[in-house]
Amino acid sequence: MKSILFTETGKPTEILKFADTAIPEPGPNDVRIKVIAAPINPSDIMFVQNLYGIRPQLPSGAGFEGVGIVDAVGEGVQMRTGVRVSFTSVGTWSEYAIAHHRSLIPVPDVMSDEVAAQLFVNPFTAYAMVQDAAVPEGGWLMLTAAGSAFGKMVIQLCAMRGIKTIGTVRRDDLTDELKALGLTEVINTETENMAARVKQITDGAGVGCVLDAVGGHIATEAVKCLAKGGTMLIYGLMSLQDPSLNAGLLIFRELTVKGFWLTDWMRRVDSQTRQEVAQNVIGLLASGKIQLPVEASYPLAQIAEAVEHADRPGRRGKILLKP
Repeated sequence: MKSILFTETGKPTEILKFADTAIPEPGPNDVRIKVIAAPINPSDIMFVQNLYGIRPQLPSGAGFEGVGIVDAVGEGVQMRTGVRVSFTSVGTWSEYAIAHHRSLIPVPDVMSDEVAAQLFVNPFTAYAMVQDAAVPEGGWLMLTAAGSAFGKMVIQLCAMRGIKTIGTVRRDDLTDELKALGLTEVINTETENMAARVKQITDGAGVGCVLDAVGGHIATEAVKCLAKGGTMLIYGLMSLQDPSLNAGLLIFRELTVKGFWLTDWMRRVDSQTRQEVAQNVIGLLASGKIQLPVEASYPLAQIAEAVEHADRPGRRGKILLKP
């Protein structure tokens, strides 16, 4: 089968290889999936660079989620073949992938392959983080890197819940699109003072929660935007730089700064909560109430071009790999 592999960590465009490998056999509690499509997410790129919470066991496949058809099942799996599923695993950028049967979600016929391929990472993270943010209807939530696929999902979820949002961008050409999705206010961090603008927008109160994907200077400034008792949830480090935290702000405004990782969240909550989130996410996506646009699709053989495109600024949708 055709697959994407790497034998060393580093720059994705240089180390990811298009290779022929044996078709894997499912072990106990596993299934084999014939992959239809898999997205390129920031977590995938971090994993390849050995900068993610899960460390690659070299040689390693790449890609954490996708959509495909159950092709074979291992011992102990009560599932028929031929079912189309969204799934998580390590090594989804491949013609076939092995996944634990509990990581599968059968997808309804009305959901396209392009949407089903993106079902886990961004939608589950966005839904869970908006829940954890606990911003009430009419309150303010701020998100950095608002133009990302994740950011667009958060904007739409908040708009449905009556939560006002402030999004940071580095380019003005995204403003109209983000506002059409429901973003209340946009701040261009290249031309505006973030803290001053948030103070102006919120009449001096600040925001109840910040969802940060950038780290570095942006996160450092975003902490200043929190209202008394506010929380910053850090779920990414796009700048590859740690923020500097002002201890005085933390103390006297009683602020909370903590990390968020979907893998741990899924382990932490009970099965009923996981099922409720899955049902809600699937319902929103299948109905079209939440949009997950795709900008381009590439075959596995064009992995370097696909990864380069995924890292391109100003993207308006996800990049997919289609074996």
